[in-house]
Amino acid sequence: MKRSLATSPEPDELGVRVLYSSLNYKDALASTPEGRVARTSPLVPGIDLVGEVVDAAGDFAVGDIVVAHGYDLGVAHHGGYAAYARIPVEWAFPLPVGLTPRESMIFGTAGFTAALSVVQLEERGLRPEHGPVLVTGATGGVGSVAVALLGQRGYDVVASSGKASRADWLLSLGAQRVMGRVDVPDRPKPLAREQWAAAVDCVGGAPLAQVLAETRYGGAVAASGLTAGPTFAASVFPHILRGVALLGIDSVQCPLERRVAIWERMATDLRPTDIEALCGQEIGLPHVADEITKILAGGLIGRTVVRVANDAASF
Repeated sequence: MKRSLATSPEPDELGVRVLYSSLNYKDALASTPEGRVARTSPLVPGIDLVGEVVDAAGDFAVGDIVVAHGYDLGVAHHGGYAAYARIPVEWAFPLPVGLTPRESMIFGTAGFTAALSVVQLEERGLRPEHGPVLVTGATGGVGSVAVALLGQRGYDVVASSGKASRADWLLSLGAQRVMGRVDVPDRPKPLAREQWAAAVDCVGGAPLAQVLAETRYGGAVAASGLTAGPTFAASVFPHILRGVALLGIDSVQCPLERRVAIWERMATDLRPTDIEALCGQEIGLPHVADEITKILAGGLIGRTVVRVANDAASF
């Protein structure tokens, strides 16, 4: 039997007064049956949140500021688009020192995904001197943060986007060059001219296959998106002839210890100099539905912070 939002939390649940959430492409998918993301109904969306503990559990005390994202939040468990949320204690972690609550949701799930992409590429050995790094879907949430993180770390970032009017913004974030969408030939070749030392792919589909074919020997592509489609037809040749690796980036089930370690870096050496530049807008809950329509139509730029509590800015 489902418990209502008015019942008391279970012993292993935190009661959280939500301060901020954010808008991610997955939130938009969860809002419509066609998105095939939501696994329960009714559902309060919002796959990430930051808030103040009001019912303590585990090692958390009343008044602590915690962050939660991923797992079943906003998909099979009520999420961040509500004044109060109840979440399993094992989904939460303290707001990292060095980030305000609002800044944590400028990052949000998309920012975490971008940071995890950069970290996994560097753990595989990527360094700035190896050559250009492509970021597809660069004006989106994951892409824009990836451009900023890579640019700040000294990489030759090539930002790929279909929104030519946003080229100056991408350059200001840290891109060295801006190009249009990845050109996928009518008859793609299994191997194309080597161009990229690595890539952060936020779109999936046929462009991902083309990026793999263009990646240099020993390079890697960190893939996390599907706006161009969840499937792609590709060849094994980039992998067995050039040693190219396809790195799957999962922000949903990422273990908490790993999650916390990445967030601590997002508050320190991975923190952009101008984090506010990533924030396209801040909206209140009444405007979420309109912005979901825009994001499904590809109309949102950068990160959208959702202000839930009226006094959120005071934290």
